Amino acid sequence: MLHQAISYFRFLLRSGNAHGLHSPFVFALYTHVINHRGEFAAFGSIEARRQELRQSQQSITVRDFGAGSHTGAGQQRRVRDIARTAAKPAALAQLLFRLVNHFQPRTVLELGTSLGLTTAYLAAADSRAHVISFEGCPQTATIARQTFEQLALPNVELVLGNLDETLQPALQALSAPLDFAFFDGNHRYEPTVRYFEQCLACSTEDSVFVFDDIHWSEEMERAWATIQAHPQVQLTIDLFHVGLIFFRRKQPKQHFTLRFDSPLDNVLESTRWLSA
Repeated sequence: MLHQAISYFRFLLRSGNAHGLHSPFVFALYTHVINHRGEFAAFGSIEARRQELRQSQQSITVRDFGAGSHTGAGQQRRVRDIARTAAKPAALAQLLFRLVNHFQPRTVLELGTSLGLTTAYLAAADSRAHVISFEGCPQTATIARQTFEQLALPNVELVLGNLDETLQPALQALSAPLDFAFFDGNHRYEPTVRYFEQCLACSTEDSVFVFDDIHWSEEMERAWATIQAHPQVQLTIDLFHVGLIFFRRKQPKQHFTLRFDSPLDNVLESTRWLSA
């Protein structure tokens, strides 16, 4: 938590906003998508499901293949606690919705399903998208499937198992290029970079990769720096909580650090998530 607080302070010192953005692509994306304030019809039902999960008295056994939790939570956890501390807050999940809605990818990968709330935003953003989500914990996956059924999202495919074993076969089975990927499956350097490289092989210059928790730890910041430096990466946007990667070959290599201006309630939500 101390590392995140220090990183956030450094982020505030070096980050900017739309003023001074000389890239037309980044300016349009930042002003019309990232900081868009409007509501979409799908938001209400997904947030109702979030509140339902936050009130759940059910306990499940969690199997975690990643770096674990900053809260020190054990294997036996209440669903309401997972919904409060592990599920992505509405501000970030709705950002992913807007990105998918804007870029209209046909194939979307999500590395880390959790309770399925963020998956639901990805799937609801474009019903034509095929969303493939990976989850390592069977009992968590069961809750996620209930989320998809309740929200009537038939375009989600959930892949159960250790991501180290399931990702590569799923990528090899793709019948179309990988247009969009959200990386939230492991918060360690080596797996994060390896998953990136595996997905990179299926990407195009129009693909969009989003990395979660890029300032979660020194290890994740090192992974983010490695990915930024990759020769195929042309443009990156650091929003602190997430980082956006683009492969636009005609774009000069540039890195942007921008503030994500959320409504007040979402800012407070993100702050709680930061301290979790």
